[in-house]
Amino acid sequence: MKRITATYLAHLCACPDQVAIVEREWPAGAPIMTASIRKAYRLCLDVEWLARKVLDAPALAEYQKVMAPAWAEYERVRAPAWAEYERVTAPAWAEYERVTAPAFAEYERVTAPAWAEYERVRAPALAEYQKVRAPALAEYQKVMAQALAPLLHDAFDGED
Repeated sequence: MKRITATYLAHLCACPDQVAIVEREWPAGAPIMTASIRKAYRLCLDVEWLARKVLDAPALAEYQKVMAPAWAEYERVRAPAWAEYERVTAPAWAEYERVTAPAFAEYERVTAPAWAEYERVRAPALAEYQKVRAPALAEYQKVMAQALAPLLHDAFDGED
C-alpha cells in the first residue's frame, strides 16, 4: 500500500508542525486511503495543501470540480452560523475592549520609553548588519540564480 511519510512531506517543504503530526500519528507513513485522509482532517492537517502540491493539473481540476458542491454546502451552513456567533459574542467583546482599553493605554505609556530606547539602539545596529551582509547576500543570490536558471528552464521546457 502506498504511504505518505513524514520524510516525503518534509521534502515537499511542509510545515514542520504538520510533518511532526504525521510522524507521530503514522510512524511508517499514512496509508493513502479515505480513513487516513479523514483522520488527517481531524488532526487539522492541511490536506488541501498536499493536494495542490502533488496532484497534476488535470487531477487537481477534477478534485476541485468534485469538491465545489461540498464546499458550497459547507459555506451555506457555516455563514449564518458564524453570523450568529458574531451577533452573540459582539457585546461581550465590546465589554472586554472597554475594560481592557485603560490597561492597554497604561501599558503603552509605561513601555514607551523602553521601546524608544530599543529603537534608538536597534536602528544603527540594523544598518550595520545590512551593510555587512549585503555583499554576501548579493553573492549568494548570484550563485542561486546561476544554479536555478537552468533547472527552471528544464522544468518548463516546452511550455509557453
